[in-house]
Amino acid sequence: MGRADLTRLTGNVGGPNCDDDDCPNVYRTESGSFVIQGQLSTVFAPPEGEGLVEIPEHVLKEAVRALEW
Repeated sequence: MGRADLTRLTGNVGGPNCDDDDCPNVYRTESGSFVIQGQLSTVFAPPEGEGLVEIPEHVLKEAVRALEW
């Protein structure tokens, strides 16, 4: 799966201009799961194979609006 296979839910309304895909974003996969892009976080060590990212609240709110939840 590549970025072209994802539906971008954020980066279009409010917040900074993210045309270069360099901002925190939420993507939805074809299977309905989510891929989160954000700043790496080191608040704790996740299990092997997992990672932590930090994204602003407005990005999550935008994703919820895009999904019409």
